Amino acid sequence: MSNHSIIRITKELADLQKSSDLSLAVACRDVDVRNVKAIIIGPPDTPYEFGFYEFQVKFGRDYPGKAPSVLATTTNGGRCRFNPNIYAGGKVCLSILGTWRGERGEEWSSAQGLESILISIQSLMSSNPYENEPGFETALDESAKKDQKDYVAKIRHESLRISVIQRLEEYLGISPAGTVAPFASLDGADDEDDEKDIEYDELSINFDPFKDLCKRRFLWYYDSYLLAISKAKTEVKDGQAFTRMPFECTGNTMEGKFNYTELERRLRLIKKTLDAETARWAEEGLVLLKKETTAAANLQRQYEQVVEAYKRDKKVTLDIELVDKNPFVWSITYIGRPMTNLDGGLFHIILCFSPRFPEEQPRAKFETTLFHHRIALDGTPCYNTKRAEDAKSHVQAIIEALEEESPPYDPRTLVNPEAAKLFWGSEEDKKMYNRKLRRAVQRSTE
Repeated sequence: MSNHSIIRITKELADLQKSSDLSLAVACRDVDVRNVKAIIIGPPDTPYEFGFYEFQVKFGRDYPGKAPSVLATTTNGGRCRFNPNIYAGGKVCLSILGTWRGERGEEWSSAQGLESILISIQSLMSSNPYENEPGFETALDESAKKDQKDYVAKIRHESLRISVIQRLEEYLGISPAGTVAPFASLDGADDEDDEKDIEYDELSINFDPFKDLCKRRFLWYYDSYLLAISKAKTEVKDGQAFTRMPFECTGNTMEGKFNYTELERRLRLIKKTLDAETARWAEEGLVLLKKETTAAANLQRQYEQVVEAYKRDKKVTLDIELVDKNPFVWSITYIGRPMTNLDGGLFHIILCFSPRFPEEQPRAKFETTLFHHRIALDGTPCYNTKRAEDAKSHVQAIIEALEEESPPYDPRTLVNPEAAKLFWGSEEDKKMYNRKLRRAVQRSTE
């Protein structure tokens, strides 16, 4: 591959990784930029909502003169066709990829790149994907309308089952029977090298760059998943078979039956297991602290620096302490800024760090109940930081997400469905949102 091609791919990857777009993520091994993994978060208000769809992108030596090849890998082992243009075998039919005939001007050009490819794939994940199939774009008879509705229904079910639930169960070691695999303990590590082997051996064998991202996003969107299940239960019955579409054929279809009761059970077990994993980080952290490891020392140093920084910052009233002198668990007390909706509030936040930080990002939880569009019902805040390795940037990002009064609309940051609906609704809705928020702020000091 030419230097020009490698430089071009490297820049595209860097631009995407620095982007504030929460719908796309890309990664590759440092030694091989030609083979890229990408993940698309299913667009809101579609049957793909908040699903995790992964793709393999392979750049040839003639890139950008020729489009890369793209393979969908979220297919349930080749058994599920999630879209008329995304086959069970992984083929992605797009004119810019040269895998589908398009109109003049729709074919690949060197001005396009990885981001435009991923956005094009994302556009296939529409609210009515039935229309993506050629010849079915304008079908308006009653039979077609029923097929459209039935197609959306089964995609919504399988998006939850395969792209979310199966993926998270695999990450967490949850078996189909609902048992959770025991987690390796750090107690047997004799020194720091042993500890490193235990923590990173899996990463060296299997390149799975989106594991932590999907875990954190699951916590963001958990309430939305449950809401989708609650709504779907009113529309279909458990045991009801999926309707086969006219364009589906053997080996390239989406077969199965609805069972939202079972999906809800599995979702709740995933949430419980993730919470247990976060709690276990604290226990592992104490082991590493006792062993005087580099990871513990680094977090202790960052904690001390953050405390000093906020002592000097007169704009934010913030107190940070370690829980049980454990540098992996920070207790944050934030006092609402004057002249805002948070004025006078007293908010307690727990910030838990993984022993594998920053490869695994910290998880925060508000112990103070707060009605806010960026805070899930269990207290998980939705925030994003570009300095993942810097503990202070996480604290800053949480406070900024909490304080932002006129944020740009991004449905992927709205993790409390009821609060989000009011915040982005009518004037009356917004007034109701502010009243509920103020009541929660007042209760925070009781």
